[in-house]
Amino acid sequence: MSMFRALRPIVIKEFRQIRRDPTTLGILLVLPTALIALVGYALNFDVKHIPLAIYDQSKTEESRAFLRQFENTEYFTPSYYVGSYNEIDDLFLHGRAKAAIVIPADFGRELLADRSVKIQILVDGADANSAGQAIGYATRMSMEYSTRLVTEFLQRKGRKQFAPIDFQPRIWYNPDLLSAKFLIPGLFGFIIALAAVVSTALTVVREKERGTMEQLMVSPLHPLQVIVGKVIPYSVISLVVASSVLLVGYLLFDIQIKGSLLLLYAAIFTMILGGLGQGLVVSSITDTQQTAFMVAMLSSLLPTFLLSGFVFPIASMPVPLQVLSNLAVNKFFLVVVRGVMLKGVGFFAVWDQFLYMLLFAAVTVGISTRKFRKRTL
Repeated sequence: MSMFRALRPIVIKEFRQIRRDPTTLGILLVLPTALIALVGYALNFDVKHIPLAIYDQSKTEESRAFLRQFENTEYFTPSYYVGSYNEIDDLFLHGRAKAAIVIPADFGRELLADRSVKIQILVDGADANSAGQAIGYATRMSMEYSTRLVTEFLQRKGRKQFAPIDFQPRIWYNPDLLSAKFLIPGLFGFIIALAAVVSTALTVVREKERGTMEQLMVSPLHPLQVIVGKVIPYSVISLVVASSVLLVGYLLFDIQIKGSLLLLYAAIFTMILGGLGQGLVVSSITDTQQTAFMVAMLSSLLPTFLLSGFVFPIASMPVPLQVLSNLAVNKFFLVVVRGVMLKGVGFFAVWDQFLYMLLFAAVTVGISTRKFRKRTL
């Protein structure tokens, strides 16, 4: 009980300091919500409405029937009808078209003769993601059209189409393949890094700049009590931020929590504790807010975005980066969050991820406590 009494003045002081800085508080509370909405709507891996150029050398009913499937889809927008390859090249150079369909002059004649005919698709490879998806969309549409023609051909011959393999894909957990359901759970670690690491690092260094940290260090309080007292307010704010992200994700994108809410908050709190410890470590090795901000950004936000699997699959990275990714605690946090929110897994499926997050929190808090103890000696 005496420990809580000792911590109370520090906690009250931190909350007052936060209240006196409404700009920082507004950024911590408003920016994550805005970030969720922005990422959910803007950052989308599903490429649609690809500007398409059409070079139809056949100009027959058969070629028009083939092109109609590109006109009646959300994946392509037929924007240009050209008469030469030079026009396609000009459209690609100026970025007006991203793909082009070239139909040979003998298209209709070959189809009527029940012979195969080649269709060419040209894609602007400057945007690798759009190019890959454009080829995939066009290949699937061509295969569907080809299968329909084969079926009609066999029916005219009085025969039935036979498929040796009946391939029936089923997508679990995210059946509509919505990018938002993949990205928004991954934003948790990014937002916690913003709310915990950066804010904690800045507030401690601010006290060092003003000279008030020295007063705390010469007080009867133990360094661990000072750290805990400064961590509590930002833990509360980080939990509020995480809750607002959950609420916005549900209201705007219908992202529901399939698993245990208690398990999810346990993971969030563990991640927050590690983030606060990391922020204290940063503050203990820096003496100005500008330096603290830069170190906090480099040590938290960049690894969270690049090395955690948030956007880029870790398995596709070079081996040295895969090894380095183990230093990014958000890598393990993402496994828990996506498992609980999208798959509804239980604790025994993610206990090893919790173990690493707890180890990370213990190490960062331990280092920061040691650093502060040295300052008191």
